[in-house]
Amino acid sequence: MTTIAIVGVGLIGGSLALCFKGQPGMRVVGYSPRASSVRKYMERGVVDHATTSLKEAAEAADILFLCVPVGRLEAYLLELGQLQLRPGCIITDVGSTKASVSACAARLELGEACFIGGHPMAGSERSGVEAASAHLFENAYYVLTPQPDAPESAVERLTALLRLTKAHIVRMDAGVHDEVVGAISHLPHMIAAALVNQVRGYHAQDPIYGSLAAGGFRDITRIASADPVVWRDILLNNKQVLLRLLGDWNHEVASFARMLEQDDAEAIEASFRSAGEFRGQLPERRKGMIHSLYECYVDVPDHPGIIGSITTELGKHRVNLSNIQIIESREDVPGVLRLSFREQQDLDAATQLLESSGYAVHF
Repeated sequence: MTTIAIVGVGLIGGSLALCFKGQPGMRVVGYSPRASSVRKYMERGVVDHATTSLKEAAEAADILFLCVPVGRLEAYLLELGQLQLRPGCIITDVGSTKASVSACAARLELGEACFIGGHPMAGSERSGVEAASAHLFENAYYVLTPQPDAPESAVERLTALLRLTKAHIVRMDAGVHDEVVGAISHLPHMIAAALVNQVRGYHAQDPIYGSLAAGGFRDITRIASADPVVWRDILLNNKQVLLRLLGDWNHEVASFARMLEQDDAEAIEASFRSAGEFRGQLPERRKGMIHSLYECYVDVPDHPGIIGSITTELGKHRVNLSNIQIIESREDVPGVLRLSFREQQDLDAATQLLESSGYAVHF
């Protein structure tokens, strides 16, 4: 029997647990310091056993996943270094920065256990164990960043286990990982936050900015609504990489400023053309660091029962609706619903179903 311990059974930890639970010869143990969370894990059937004792969970584990915020990873590693871990135990994490946690693990005396950094590049607009899904990692990249002295047998064991998630497993150096992820995820989050704060400043002087900043502006800046504590820790853990990336970004912005100052229409056009060509080559159907948004807007008449009718119809045809929001509903205007889905195929099926039922669907 292989015992897998999950420290922090939220969206990522819970989804990993669901991938492993019920597999032949595997037992999944969840840990939280809060008794209420432990009860929730068991009530939802996400794990086989749950405990508020880190010692109990860790010392029984053959493979241990640290699914906690980046800012708490080193504290947990230090605590694990004081426990009697099983010989051959593999400790891994799911943080989006790898160099700092790998360096911390390298400084510890873990006995016959070893640390292998990990990062599943998938997420959701929802959080918590309630949002956990065994399908979260399908078609996503799952990066492993083993140190040069990590036993190859341990890397192969972890890789074999993670194949149960149906993710695409790749190995890379921890430093290279932080450079790449910094550019494709961390930098965009900073830019989005900065842009929203810039418009917030204009809005303080004239509320028309907030009134008109809808639609496309909300779409391109939605990642600015990410958890501020989580992103504080991520950015500080990848500080040196991000300072270099911000320097490159400032260079790109400065080049646009020069194009405008010089009325260089040809350069502006070329910049948009090259960006569009490269973006067109990016994979559309593989999950990434910034999760895709599968949403549509539906015009509905303002009368009782209409929302229930729509959700019932979608459920009847097994279309998985992840969220629903009423945008507006007034006597003189049709109601507008925003429907969110986890997968492109659910959005496609819902669109076809709703349009065939006479609803106007917009994107």
